[in-house]
Amino acid sequence: MYKIVVANQCGCFKNSNLQNNLTFESKDEALTKAIEMRNIMNTEFCKKHTFELQEMFNNFVISFYTEARDNCCGNGCCM
Repeated sequence: MYKIVVANQCGCFKNSNLQNNLTFESKDEALTKAIEMRNIMNTEFCKKHTFELQEMFNNFVISFYTEARDNCCGNGCCM
């Protein structure tokens, strides 16, 4: 079983027709759908965030990073 997880749910995601925690029997099917979702989020949403896709075990995680995390010094204070 493979799952698509949207880790950061911004307002655009919540107002869209996209769903979180979708499950698939096939890895290829899950990956194809995750790429499609990421592309929709990057092209049709308000563009305040850039969404990225990562594979973690049997999950495909779509997330974005805030500016604080992008510029983080690495000591945990920015989280």
